[in-house]
Amino acid sequence: MKKISRRHFLKLCTASAAAVGLSQMWIPAVGEAFRKAAGGNPPILWIQGSACNGCSTSLVNTVHPNMRELLTEIINMSFHPGFSSKAGSLLTDQLMETSRRNEGNFILVVEGAIPRAYQGMFNIVGEDSSGKKVTLISLLSDLCKRAKTVIAVGSCASFGGISAAEPNDAECVGLEKLADVNKVVNIPGCPPHPDWIVGTLAQLLLYGNPELDDYGRPKLFYEGLIHNNCPRRQYFDNSIFAEQPGEDGCLLQIGCKGPLTHGDCPTRLWNGASSWCVGANAPCIGCTDPSFPDLTMPFYKRMSEIEGPGITSTADAIGMGLGVATALGLAAHLTGNYLTGRIGRKKRDREGDI
Repeated sequence: MKKISRRHFLKLCTASAAAVGLSQMWIPAVGEAFRKAAGGNPPILWIQGSACNGCSTSLVNTVHPNMRELLTEIINMSFHPGFSSKAGSLLTDQLMETSRRNEGNFILVVEGAIPRAYQGMFNIVGEDSSGKKVTLISLLSDLCKRAKTVIAVGSCASFGGISAAEPNDAECVGLEKLADVNKVVNIPGCPPHPDWIVGTLAQLLLYGNPELDDYGRPKLFYEGLIHNNCPRRQYFDNSIFAEQPGEDGCLLQIGCKGPLTHGDCPTRLWNGASSWCVGANAPCIGCTDPSFPDLTMPFYKRMSEIEGPGITSTADAIGMGLGVATALGLAAHLTGNYLTGRIGRKKRDREGDI
């Protein structure tokens, strides 16, 4: 089979209102391209930090390719805690030896936030050959320097996520506080869609680094707002709002953060393309947003920054005013985040490395 071109690959990865997602179009073209590249694929070291391991669970649910195909035919997963029988010094020795042997040529994947309190003692990975405890923060400090590319999988690894929610006694942070942000690709989500993880790996292995937005997220999957392709958008345009979960109407009044949240969930869908949050009558909680969860909570309460169209407006006026209102709301929301220092890839420059 002819190897897939980068242009065709981008078309397959990019979901739109009229297209299905990567899962449905993965076989055979992208899978074949992956297999042709597999012989020279760099090792992938997957490290788990402070989180629920839901991102690994999401990856296991990949459909096309399935997990067996992904691990045995496509990627070179050299280390993952869930697949390893080693512990203590055996585990850390293997990690460090693999990183030294492949310095500058391996992909480091980090799942979960990094706790900084008490010199990182809230997360002990194992011990070295001398019996000294190895913290997650010290391990990642070494691995990030040696890695060719670092992928932060999930909102916790990307921006801190739920692990860094107030009061955050463990002082959890996202990977951008530890690694060179120019080296990090963020795949936020709680958890991220398996296509986002596999598709990003595909881009890296076949064509190099993907194009990223201002928060380090691949534009392939995070460029558009959830609101733009929501099947309930017509309800919003006509000011028909649900007051309780399960009712027909736009879910804005019961806390939907779709107008502020970037992702292709409405067109890609989840669980084998069967549904997604809003499809299950639950509002979007903004889990791909850098301010999640502190500034997107309460999840089931409307955010004041999100404006709606006037009830008496005509359809044309609603359509024209909607973009302005949403943009103003988004701008106010993000400006507040920047002023408080909560988000932004340049925030690390002000605070310095940990």
